[in-house]
Amino acid sequence: MRILTTLLTALLLAAGVAVAQTAPSVTVAATRDPVDKSYRKMLAGMDIFERQHALAPQATLRFQLLPRLPSTQLDGITLRVAGDSVSLPVPVAADHTFTLERNAQAVNEDAALIASRKTSTLTWRAQVRSPNVPDGMRRLGDLRLECLVGVEAGLLSNNAQIFAWLGEMFTSPERVCNTAQGNYLFFAERPVFAVTLRDGGRSAVLPFRALYAGGTQTRSTLPYCDCQVLLDRSYYAPVWDRTWSDDTLLSFEDMDSPAGPDDSAVAADHNTTALMRARLGPAQVVSFDSGYQAWRYSYPPARNDGEPSEFMVLFGPDGVARKARLRESL
Repeated sequence: MRILTTLLTALLLAAGVAVAQTAPSVTVAATRDPVDKSYRKMLAGMDIFERQHALAPQATLRFQLLPRLPSTQLDGITLRVAGDSVSLPVPVAADHTFTLERNAQAVNEDAALIASRKTSTLTWRAQVRSPNVPDGMRRLGDLRLECLVGVEAGLLSNNAQIFAWLGEMFTSPERVCNTAQGNYLFFAERPVFAVTLRDGGRSAVLPFRALYAGGTQTRSTLPYCDCQVLLDRSYYAPVWDRTWSDDTLLSFEDMDSPAGPDDSAVAADHNTTALMRARLGPAQVVSFDSGYQAWRYSYPPARNDGEPSEFMVLFGPDGVARKARLRESL
């Protein structure tokens, strides 16, 4: 603990010195945002993709840009690799994905990948996709590889830069992606209500804590989460759990899709937020910018070592229940 405290103090002092040194007005030809992505680290992410390709043998790798703020506009965005003397344009596809070419001069100059939008307004992810995965589904081996590449490439963003530096020093792809505490966020294509894993004859619905960045974000913490405007699309996949094979498929039930066969009907005397609260009491509630709310009620597990049962209800902006699902304890 003393070592960590000393290190943190040294970093804070270093930041103070840097501010003092840059106080005079200076003209700079090109300025790098503190969270521009390191070209070297991005290439390191590409290297780990090749080393761990067995997780998704037929998959391809691209990098993806996602919005971090409500005001972020991705259409028309441009990227370039910029060093002391090198400047290489990076084509961005219509779906805001891109690949990187290897350039020795850019590596030697410790170049950065710079966007035409302020980088702190963006979220970056690796995109690993295997062929023949059904539409609307994801393959777990692909997600495992996305996690390894994303962490190695330094794609995770956080505005609290001093603590982001500390995080980089004490994390690695193996720590983040191979432990239950790693908490690497993935994003679905649309706002999600439920995620189901299927591996052969085995299936399971992800618990509430695996959705919406764990359901613990507050107004004060959300600005430090990559999920800031993607909270309703965020989920944790069990990439660390090797009892699920790489070929496990994840299917997604969208918030705005009709209730599915696994959903529960909501009785008329429970079908508004006021009625639900009156009948069942307060719930754990996650509210979204869209006006939707996800409510969770938990009940004691069937076994002492089991997880609690969960009753999850999705309310629309009008406060009326759209759908509900009971997740039984194991």
